[in-house]
Amino acid sequence: STLEPSLYTVKAVFILDNDGNRLLSKYYDKELYPSMKEQKNFEKNVFNKTHKADTDEIAFVEGMTIVYKCSIDLFFYVVGSSQENELMLMAVLNCLFESLGQILRKNVERRCLLDNLDGVFLVVDEIIDGGVILESDPQQVIQKVNYRVRHLQSQAVSTVWMNTDSDMSTILEDTDDYRKL
Repeated sequence: STLEPSLYTVKAVFILDNDGNRLLSKYYDKELYPSMKEQKNFEKNVFNKTHKADTDEIAFVEGMTIVYKCSIDLFFYVVGSSQENELMLMAVLNCLFESLGQILRKNVERRCLLDNLDGVFLVVDEIIDGGVILESDPQQVIQKVNYRVRHLQSQAVSTVWMNTDSDMSTILEDTDDYRKL
C-alpha cells in the first residue's frame, strides 16, 4: 500500500541548546504530539539519541525521520514522517541554518539566537507554513523577512503618526476649551 503524496512534508521544527533545553519549537501535525509534555518527551528522546554526533545526520526516532545539525551550542532539527524524503527535509534544515547564519551574522549560537528570537520565528515562518515547505533558498527567505520587517516597521510608524495626530487634536480641543473659560 502506497501513501498519497502530500504537501505537508514537515511535522516539526525545533532548536535545542547543548543541554537539550527547548529554545524554539513548532509542531505542524497537532495529532502527532498534542501536548507540551509529549512534545518535550519527544525532543528529549531525539536529543539523547543525537547529541553526540559531530556532523549533520539523519535519525529515525519513534517512527519519524529526523535530520539535524549542530552548531557551537545549538542543535537544529527538522522532523518528517517515516516515508518522507530525507533530501527534502535536509533542504529545509540547510535553508534554516543558512538563513539564520545571515540574520545572526554568522554568529549562530544560543545567546545570539535568543537575542534575535523574533527574527528566528520570521525565518521559520517564511520557510514552512503549516508543514508545507514554502522556500528552500536562504536568499529568498532573507528578502522576504526583510520585506516583512520593513512592512511591520512602516505600520508601526503610521500608527504612531495617527496616534500623534489624534493626541494633537485632543490637545487643540482642550486649548480651545481653556480659552473659552
